[in-house]
Amino acid sequence: MDSFEQDGNGAAPDSLPPPPPVPPDVVPIKAEPEPAKKKVVRVPMARRGLGSKGQKITLLTNHFKVNVGSSDGHFFHYCVSLYYEDGRPVDGKGVGRKVIERVQETYGNELAGKDFAYDGEKSLFTVGALPNNKHEFTVVLEDVTSNRNNGNASPDVHDDSNGQDRKRIKRPYQSKTFKVEISFAAKIPMQAIQNALRGQESENSQEALRVLDIVLRQHAAKQGCLLVRQSFFQNNPDNFTDIGGGVLGCRGFHSSFRASQGGLSLNIDVSTTMIIRPGPVVDFLLANQNARDPYSLDWTKAKRSLKNLRIKVSPSNQEYKITGLSEQLCKDQLFSLKQKSMKNDNGEAENLEITVYDYFVNHRNIQLRYSADLPCINVGKPKRPTYIPLELCSLVSLQRYTKALTTFQRASLVEKSRQKPQERMTVLSSALQRSNYGAEPMLRSCGISISTNFTQVEGRVLPAPRLKVGNGEDFFPRNGRWNFNNKKLVEPTKIERWAVVNFSARCDTNSLVRDLIRCGDMKGIRIDPPFDVFQESNQNRRCSPLVRVEKMFEDIQSKLPGAPQFLLCLLPDRKNSDLYGPWKKKNLSEFGIVTQCMAPTRVNDQYLTNLLLKINAKLGGLNSMLAIEQTPSIPVVSKVPTIILGMDVSHGSPGQSDIPSIAAVVSSRQWPLISRYRASVRTQSPKLEMIDSLFKKVSDKEDEGIMREVLLDFYTSSGKRKPDQIIIFRDGVSESQFNQVLNIELDQVIEACKFLDESWNPKFVVIVAQKNHHTKFFQQGSPDNVPPGTVIDNKICHPKNNDFYLCAHAGMIGTTRPTHYHVLLDQIGFSADDLQELVHSLSYVYQRSTTAISVVAPICYAHLAAAQVGTFMKFEDASETNSSHGGVTAPGAISVPQLPRLKENVCNSMFFC
Repeated sequence: MDSFEQDGNGAAPDSLPPPPPVPPDVVPIKAEPEPAKKKVVRVPMARRGLGSKGQKITLLTNHFKVNVGSSDGHFFHYCVSLYYEDGRPVDGKGVGRKVIERVQETYGNELAGKDFAYDGEKSLFTVGALPNNKHEFTVVLEDVTSNRNNGNASPDVHDDSNGQDRKRIKRPYQSKTFKVEISFAAKIPMQAIQNALRGQESENSQEALRVLDIVLRQHAAKQGCLLVRQSFFQNNPDNFTDIGGGVLGCRGFHSSFRASQGGLSLNIDVSTTMIIRPGPVVDFLLANQNARDPYSLDWTKAKRSLKNLRIKVSPSNQEYKITGLSEQLCKDQLFSLKQKSMKNDNGEAENLEITVYDYFVNHRNIQLRYSADLPCINVGKPKRPTYIPLELCSLVSLQRYTKALTTFQRASLVEKSRQKPQERMTVLSSALQRSNYGAEPMLRSCGISISTNFTQVEGRVLPAPRLKVGNGEDFFPRNGRWNFNNKKLVEPTKIERWAVVNFSARCDTNSLVRDLIRCGDMKGIRIDPPFDVFQESNQNRRCSPLVRVEKMFEDIQSKLPGAPQFLLCLLPDRKNSDLYGPWKKKNLSEFGIVTQCMAPTRVNDQYLTNLLLKINAKLGGLNSMLAIEQTPSIPVVSKVPTIILGMDVSHGSPGQSDIPSIAAVVSSRQWPLISRYRASVRTQSPKLEMIDSLFKKVSDKEDEGIMREVLLDFYTSSGKRKPDQIIIFRDGVSESQFNQVLNIELDQVIEACKFLDESWNPKFVVIVAQKNHHTKFFQQGSPDNVPPGTVIDNKICHPKNNDFYLCAHAGMIGTTRPTHYHVLLDQIGFSADDLQELVHSLSYVYQRSTTAISVVAPICYAHLAAAQVGTFMKFEDASETNSSHGGVTAPGAISVPQLPRLKENVCNSMFFC
């Protein structure tokens, strides 16, 4: 410790005399702060030029040209606050639109007859100003139920001659008085839209486009649609398709305004969401639990799946929200009924204790067929329950289902919602006509008109890259695919010490092994006979998945002389086997054994060849590679050491707010190859989109972040060379998060590099890949999808930023979904052609299949790695990962369980293949 530092409690060692008094006429001098180092904020780069390679092709796209008549006006933004009569703020959703509609009906003159664009919550926009900066209104709504599909439901009209049951089933609102404050917030020039089209984006231009999108949402809301961001779903059973488990796929439309090189366009696409099956609650529960009859339902499960759903109750047709279930059955559940006719000594109404069943059957004369022996639905408050027999309750239509779908539901949804290109075009054309945007008053007052023709764009088809396989052969894939018939793998492995493990799958293991060895031989993989086949004993089959895996490993360890190189694992279920997670975790993080799981249902030579592609890649082999990798002659990448990264964060489904998110970073190794990768996977706070563990400094010397791992592996596998160029592919971020990727994530990567070597300055390229957008391409006059290799970088792309669409794969079913690549940063200086060609080539190095894939391989691998390591957590004690129950928690609020690290001998392998 320096001698002049103070001791621990902040007092100087020897008490000094007090300072001299300050003369009264002294003006204190303001201390100038040290000029802080100004941090450069990176923004997405501008386009440097267009590509020219490839065969030209004329395409149509689902963007419709928008003409904006006036551009000299202003949008005025107002804040909306809603209060009940007693001054409490309105918290419930759904009532806002009704209140604002009533304000317009009642106070049209005070508001100068203006049309509103209202987002249903706190923001309201007008074209031109309202008469005053602040307006206050009071409105009365009669029957306040949700706006959707039954906005004019008749109020409760059952006969209650003695008035008691009207009191009993209290409506959530009868007529309600609301106070509304509308106060000026901002002024947005319409000129901002024109500026955006010229590439001058600003907060104003984003807001102006938001206003136009809000107009579309409001237009749909007035027609009683369910709104999911910019997608709209009508209450029309023709659009519903049952996908099992009480869930329906509901088809609707996405529509949003986009600024592009060709001007403003309206992007319309088919969209599908999941909704709860409307109708009797009991039917939903039976389907949801796949139960035979109401008496075999699991009510704990039922309570979870019904919470917060909206129901209509017969015979009153009143709408409520479900808050829970009764503790007891309908015939046993008591409540106190006020008897007006019977007064006690103080003249107050007597309370009669009565069962719900007795009340409905004897007091209200409503016949109940089966509810007596089932719990009731509770629609009341926690302190004041209101019980309704199950059979009187029906679920309202258009209620979103947000839980994760099962594998079978997902497969069914995909199968039922896909459309061939021609069919999709027809559906979109009619959707645009039916939407009748031309009549929307807000759009008319902006002078906006929308073309009914699909926009024509010029695309280019890039030639497929040449691939290398075994025996020095090479070939060009045709139509984005190839096969290994009569071909050997480019770098086959040997499988020597291995065994088969069978978890009670029905299978002739001897013939399976024989066929696998034969198929391996045809592809150049030499497979020795397995050491043993471990069959699960009958008494272990009934144990929990964790115990079954433990017991199997005890058996393996007692019989094998040492750790095997490879285990082939036979599982009894084709999908979602609960043995998968514990098995993978045991092999990869405890023993470092490469393993391949399979469900031996339909096994033929093609199946086994596909299986061998995965096994070969996991064991360090290569199935095929680009010819330009071998020579090496990849533009830019082969000249100096270059690492390619794929990054992705995967989250739990929308209904799960407390499942940790999983970040995966996949990195290329053995430069100049771009076909070999490894993965690092970490957990982070639920729903946190930015990867927070790229750089994790734990002391002056130690960094436990992902990037250090990645860079050291590249260095050792690439002949002790540090990468001079780092190309990052980032998946799953929206445009609003581009700046965070460029400033938060990239900063961590740079810090990790500097921490390894202060003087090292690699050059970066950052590219975001997006698949969940709504742009589709069609071949004019052809029923087919666009050919693989189609790239589009003009007209409907961003007015200024460097983006392009690529369909690398052959769309076999439905309509091809192009990947939208945004080049946010390029310090290397790629030409448009070279970069597009690199991205195209990276769609051909995916080792698991013999096709070009729709997004670059490193991103695909990142998904796989996150999904596989994610199964390590799924089966662990729920309390570890489930610290907050229900409800959405703020990102970062939960302590996140860490994933186990993989053993050294598998952590650099392609275990995720």
